Amino acid sequence: MNQEERLDYLVEKFKEDSVRYKDMEVSRDPEEKRAVLRSLMNIRMPGEMEEEILRVQDDYLQERAREKGIVTLAEIRTIAETQNSKHRHRDKLSVWQGDITRLEVGAIVNAANSQMLGCFVPMHTCIDNCIHTFAGVELRSACNRYMNHMRIRYGRDYEEPTGEAFLTEGYNLPAENVIHTVGPIVEGRLKDRHRNDLKKCYENILECCVKHGIRSVAFCCISTGVFHFPNDEAARIAADTVSEYLDVKEDAFDRVIFNVFKDFDKEIYESLLR
Repeated sequence: MNQEERLDYLVEKFKEDSVRYKDMEVSRDPEEKRAVLRSLMNIRMPGEMEEEILRVQDDYLQERAREKGIVTLAEIRTIAETQNSKHRHRDKLSVWQGDITRLEVGAIVNAANSQMLGCFVPMHTCIDNCIHTFAGVELRSACNRYMNHMRIRYGRDYEEPTGEAFLTEGYNLPAENVIHTVGPIVEGRLKDRHRNDLKKCYENILECCVKHGIRSVAFCCISTGVFHFPNDEAARIAADTVSEYLDVKEDAFDRVIFNVFKDFDKEIYESLLR
């Protein structure tokens, strides 16, 4: 089965699985078909799926990863190489701009919400949506198993607390693992509790890496965007917290990457890490 055939097969199978959209007409345009498949994956509730469908989905997503271009750790330059930084951890830190789902590293960080099941909005551009889309539906199922376990332990109204770190496999992502964290939501004025909660996110993610022997991790810009944490302050907390952690456990890491998407975030991090 080639990639076009996989796409056609998956669109039909996910339409059937959705029930509501099983009779939806789909354009023959490949881009539109990809958008339909992604949307159907986005809205799908966690649950069992036939092994054959999952196998084709996995083949399709792994080929999509190759099409987008997998970025290895060796291709990501350190701040010592890119900006002649004098930072004390210049040989361990990187600022990389682009799509985090392309990175072949030990773990990438997902800025999740307290329900921990990913974004259900079709084609939404948030990182939670992107990571779940390109990992495949197995990731939502893994997160659901975790949440079911936590609800048995803490009650049916359990939501993931801000600042914790939960590890899953990366499934069809180039990254081996995904570390999910719920960052603070800033409504109104930025407060010390927001700052402390964001610092806790970074500390717990790094602790998770050490616990599981993960030697390279790529952080997204946690809590910025729709969570409204000011970008410059969020970057300062990220840079300071990671640097302080590496002061104690530098030998546990080969690389810590600050992944950014926007130009002004790249400028902020490069300025902080001179």
